Amino acid sequence: MHRSVATTAMNLQRKFLSQNRLNQMMAAKRVMKPCDVFINHRSIDTKRTVASLLYDHLRRFNLRPFLDNKTMKPGDKLFDKINSAILECKIGVAILSPTYCESYFCLHELALLMETKKKVIPIFCDVKPSQLRIANDGKLSAEEIKRFNWALQEAKYTVGLTFNSSKGNFSDIVTSSSDIIINSMIELQNEEEMEGQNLAIAL
Repeated sequence: MHRSVATTAMNLQRKFLSQNRLNQMMAAKRVMKPCDVFINHRSIDTKRTVASLLYDHLRRFNLRPFLDNKTMKPGDKLFDKINSAILECKIGVAILSPTYCESYFCLHELALLMETKKKVIPIFCDVKPSQLRIANDGKLSAEEIKRFNWALQEAKYTVGLTFNSSKGNFSDIVTSSSDIIINSMIELQNEEEMEGQNLAIAL
């Protein structure tokens, strides 16, 4: 009788450990899924406001946004993780702000989004497109200046949203941009399904 109870307890423990391992694997699989939306932003300008609010809002809709401080973990290689997220994402959101052009990372991310022909939604936050300029402080190569200028021009001539934080409401800009992102995701999914059907017909 005692042995039977011990055996049952061991079996329950094994089952619990097995289920726990499965849960961990499922969680890891969810983490490894590619991101849907890459949020490109200047930390000191918008991380604690538009960028973080947008990230949280998109998560509520079961989308997978990428925001460096929320998505990356200790040990991740900065460029590897960011570049991979951009290559995998469906849509980019560029939150352009007063000190945006002072950041190499911001400009690199924007250039990679544009080079890979991702749909990019610009949000001009406390800055006009005409005010965005790359300052050549001698740290950038001629090739990098050319690449970043091209990406910045692409963003400037893309229809986007404007937001003045001294007058506007953060919830309004987050809701508006989320609606645009979700509609864009639906459009992209429909396009992919149409391409799949056309390919099937062609075969």
